[in-house]
Amino acid sequence: MKGDYQELVDEISALLGAPATLENRDFGLIAFGAHDSDDDSAMDPVRTRSILTRKSTPAVRAWFEGFGITRATGPVRIPAAPDAGVFRDRICLPVRHRGVVLGYVWLLDAEPHPTPAQLTAAMEVAARIGGLLADEERAGSDLSRELRAALTAERGWQYDMALAALRTALGPDAEGLHAVVAVTPWPGEDSPSARTVPAAAALCTVPWQGPAADAVTASGEGAVGQALAVLVRLRAADNLAPAAAAAGRLRDAAGRGTGAGTDATAGTARGSATAKAGTGTEAVAGIALPRRGLADLDTAWREAAAAARAATAQPGLGPLAEWSAIGPYRLLTALPRTAPDPAVQALLSPSHTELARTAEVFLDHAGQAGRTATALGIHRQTLYYRLSRVEQLTGLDLDAGEDRLLLHMALKAARL
Repeated sequence: MKGDYQELVDEISALLGAPATLENRDFGLIAFGAHDSDDDSAMDPVRTRSILTRKSTPAVRAWFEGFGITRATGPVRIPAAPDAGVFRDRICLPVRHRGVVLGYVWLLDAEPHPTPAQLTAAMEVAARIGGLLADEERAGSDLSRELRAALTAERGWQYDMALAALRTALGPDAEGLHAVVAVTPWPGEDSPSARTVPAAAALCTVPWQGPAADAVTASGEGAVGQALAVLVRLRAADNLAPAAAAAGRLRDAAGRGTGAGTDATAGTARGSATAKAGTGTEAVAGIALPRRGLADLDTAWREAAAAARAATAQPGLGPLAEWSAIGPYRLLTALPRTAPDPAVQALLSPSHTELARTAEVFLDHAGQAGRTATALGIHRQTLYYRLSRVEQLTGLDLDAGEDRLLLHMALKAARL
């Protein structure tokens, strides 16, 4: 396989008349063309380090990614930046397969510049490299079967056996610090390779009871689709950035309606834009509490799934929601799915949407009329009229603490 990469890199070097280097998506060196120039300027510190150490520094990686190479589908020209050790202009050819970036071919840009026809031919070779990288990834173990078995088994001997198999497959990583991420809805049955997702140790699709298709029936059953479960390696319990980055990339993949990772990076757990899945439903992600080892993997999955459900129900929590930050939904998502409480059934009808919203905002603001009226943009007298209508429809007394609690929880539960 190494020889195949080298031959293709040499082919690009010959097409463009310049030595090329091939790196994977993590900027690890795979192959490089011969540098036979007597001109010292044919190299710079970044390229020299890449060849000698077979990798680039995080700062160099961030610099180049800032030019959009992770999203590009064609050649990207990058100007020199001596302060960053980049003394020469560069051309980056993204190596993609089925829309997923798997690596980069780099060339130092110089006179005479490559023609559009030469670059088009080079991109065709890059696509062949992408096919090889994809085949290599598919040949590796993605641990989907082992993770799915662990997440779907009941506590007992089956769960213990599934965990044992996953521990064996993960090796020393099994006892490390992890966070579980749930992404929903996930289009299709297939899950991407863990190698396409930053910091992912394993991932798989699992059945997901979603909010679509008439919401929840009287029996508590909703529409069943697919969610993606991801086991993400962490460096520290107080740093969920790797989990947020993985979730952001996979939400972007769900928004494109594909079963493969893409390249959107989430800076924080709530910072990325909302992605739309192929069904038209917003793709959201939930992140569980960090845990060391795999003993409580099932609990972590329930937390991640609960956070994803909460983000679906309450957009203000998402599109990336941490279980630790979903408030009352930590309790509500743990309850069995049931029909709405009889007291609020009338209030939840489509004809009373504005009344239900008024009641929820009023309770969210601890019953403070002034803050509620401001939040809703209405006059206080209008608020009081609506609240009296809520009491008439529900038979509840909004001056009674227990009635307020029942109504508040029923309205929140209805969102799920």
